[in-house]
Amino acid sequence: MYRKIIKTALVALAAISGLCIYTAEKIPSVINVGYGENVYIQSLPAVTLSPVAEKVADRRMAGQDSPLYYRAKLLGLFPVKEVAVTQTDERFVYVSGRPFGIKMFCDGVMVVGFSDILCETGYKNPARNAGLKLGDIITHINGRRTQTNEDVEKIIEKSENNPIKITYIRDDTRHTALLLAVKDINTGSYRTGMWVRDSGAGIGTMTFYEPELGCFSGLGHGIKDVDTQQELRLLSGEIVPVKITGIVKSKNGSAGQLKGSFMTTVASGKILYNGTTGVYGKAYSMERENLMPVANPARIHTGKAHILTTITGTQPRKYEIEIEKINLNTSDRNKNMVIRITDSRLLTLTGGIVAGFSGSPIIQDGRLVGAVTHVFVNQVDRGYGIFATNMLSTMDTVAAKQGDIAA
Repeated sequence: MYRKIIKTALVALAAISGLCIYTAEKIPSVINVGYGENVYIQSLPAVTLSPVAEKVADRRMAGQDSPLYYRAKLLGLFPVKEVAVTQTDERFVYVSGRPFGIKMFCDGVMVVGFSDILCETGYKNPARNAGLKLGDIITHINGRRTQTNEDVEKIIEKSENNPIKITYIRDDTRHTALLLAVKDINTGSYRTGMWVRDSGAGIGTMTFYEPELGCFSGLGHGIKDVDTQQELRLLSGEIVPVKITGIVKSKNGSAGQLKGSFMTTVASGKILYNGTTGVYGKAYSMERENLMPVANPARIHTGKAHILTTITGTQPRKYEIEIEKINLNTSDRNKNMVIRITDSRLLTLTGGIVAGFSGSPIIQDGRLVGAVTHVFVNQVDRGYGIFATNMLSTMDTVAAKQGDIAA
């Protein structure tokens, strides 16, 4: 009898311990709230937060800008973690949802393909044999800066039988390689066997404008090369207004896309940064509609929300979605939420999430919570979203590096 009771108690203790560990992994180490807001995590209703009394005095000594410390408890009973709580002023942005075009030149040229060359001794590929790979960014050849495809072609053609020193970047690390170009029997020119690209273009959705900084943010993920899926290293770029002219519908196993045309060659903004959380830059002209507060991740909850996106012309519309999952601790900065399209109008027109939706604002409870970033190819009504605070944080960093870019 006692053994059975002890065994049951041990099983229950193990289950509670496991649940506490699981819950602790879901709770972020730092929670940001607005001044005067209650401290709670809306997506984790079973977790309560209360100040750590013994650390209140320490905070008084450190100053009001230092974080508060709260103890997280499961069901109000089982302590699982201590978290730092910071308080900031609420941020407001103009929420967009309009399409925009991207014209971008790379910082260097990207290796996007290889082809063997027929020379007098047979087929050869000097670039591949030298260790170059798809996605490598070539910045210099023989010490000369390379910014265009033509730069590469001219230097290689003049090299003839002389060694060529390639300086390239892979995984943010600089490398060098030596190779000899070979003479193509068919053309008589010297070639290395690699194809390169110096620019990219496409369309996406603008997420928001920050009025104090004069900045824009869109896409929610970096611009990548269509062949290598590597992020393009920005040299310069600009954005232009776009009109959506057609849709290729998504279906399970195949993501669709929005088709659009640039409305003008006159830029509406300058791209300053292309990275994991999106594209950012200075806005020459700024939308000043839909002013909304940005939601802290702790305030986001599963359930009904909306996206603003444009599927015809230039005017965004609101469509219903469901936020199915929220991950406050993911290391992937643009896969913070799982969303599902529930609006029958949008599903009928697009089949689900399509390429070009990236950056579409996600709105919940009158706040901007994030943006659409990816589609699940095998379940195209579902996809990922990024927290708006991640995009805003990147924007602040870009603005700080650029100085007063609003000037």
